[in-house]
Amino acid sequence: MPLSVAVAGASGYAGGELLRLLSAHPEFEVTTVTAFTNAGVPLIAAQPHLRSLAHLTLVETNAANLSGHDVVFLALPHGKSGEITAQLDEGTLVVDCGADHRLTDEADWASFYGGDFYGAWTYGLPEMLRASSTKQRDEIVGTRRIAVPGCNVTAITLGLAPGVASGLVEVDDIVAVLAVGPSGAGKALKPHLLASELMGSASVYGVGGSHRHVPEVQQNLRAAGGSDVRLSFTPVLVPMARGILATTTARLAPGVTEADLRTAWELAYADEPFVHLLPAGEFPRVADTLGANSALIGLAVDEAAGRVVVVTALDNLVKGTAGAAVQSANIALGLAETLGLTADGVAP
Repeated sequence: MPLSVAVAGASGYAGGELLRLLSAHPEFEVTTVTAFTNAGVPLIAAQPHLRSLAHLTLVETNAANLSGHDVVFLALPHGKSGEITAQLDEGTLVVDCGADHRLTDEADWASFYGGDFYGAWTYGLPEMLRASSTKQRDEIVGTRRIAVPGCNVTAITLGLAPGVASGLVEVDDIVAVLAVGPSGAGKALKPHLLASELMGSASVYGVGGSHRHVPEVQQNLRAAGGSDVRLSFTPVLVPMARGILATTTARLAPGVTEADLRTAWELAYADEPFVHLLPAGEFPRVADTLGANSALIGLAVDEAAGRVVVVTALDNLVKGTAGAAVQSANIALGLAETLGLTADGVAP
C-alpha cells in the first residue's frame, strides 16, 4: 500500500514541483494539499499542469490538516514551517523545503533571518562530503526530520566540497557568482520579478554578504573539513524561469595540480546517480538540467591566479529543492534513492 503524503504550500513553485515528482512516485500517494491564501481553491486552478492531481482541493495549512499522514513535505516561507512541525507526530517523516531547520547556529539564524529559532534537522543533501570521509546520506537513513538545503547552497556545496574535503583548496578566499532564475524567489507578485523588468536584463541582489544562504554554505564547507570559511557570494537574477549556473573559485593549496583536482572530484562523485563531473574542457549548461534531479559540474584551473574554477548547473526547483526532498525521503524510508526521480533533463 502506498504511503500517504501531504504537501504544504502546494500552490507555490516548490510545492508544484514536489507534486509533479510525487505524482509519478510508485510508493507515495498524495492525499492532502494545503495553502494559505489559496485554501479552498481546486489544485488544478493553482497548478494547471498537474492534470493527474486534478481531484485534489487545497485546504488550509495547519497541523490538523497535515497530521495523520506517513510523509509530510513542507514548501513554506521561512518562519512558517517551524510553527507547524512541532505539532506533528514524531513518527511522521517530515521534510522541510524551507529554511527553518537548516542552520545549526542560532546566531546565524538571528543575523540572516530573525524570529524564532526552531533548531536544526538532519540535512537533506545526500551527496555532501563530510570531513570524516563519509557522505551526508549516512545521516539521513532512518531519520524522521529532514531539512532540504537552499538551492544556491546546493550548487556551491556540491561544486566545491570535494576540494575542501581533500585539502586541495583553501577556504579563506572563496568567491561564488550565481546566475539564477526568478522561480527561486517564489510565486508572490513582486515588481522586480515581472517579465517586463526581467526580460533583456540581469541584476544582482543579496550583495555584500547579505544573502541568507551565506551561513549555510559556510556551515557545509566546515562540515567538509574547512575552517575559517570566508565566502563572497553574489547571486545574479537572469531571465530564465528556472535554473542555477554557479561559478565558484578558490585558491589552490601549494603544489596542487589540475590532475589532483580531477582525481578528487572523480572520486567524490563517481558512483553518484545525480551528480556528474564533466570531461576536462567541458562545462555545463543550465538547459541540460531542466526537469532533472541532476547537478552537472565543470572543472578548470586558472594557473595565473592560482585558483580552481568550478562551474555547477542545476535546476533550482528539482535538484535545488523538490528533487532533493524526494531523494532524501527515499533514503530515510529505506527505499531506492533514485525512486521517482530522473537524471534526464528536458530539451529543447
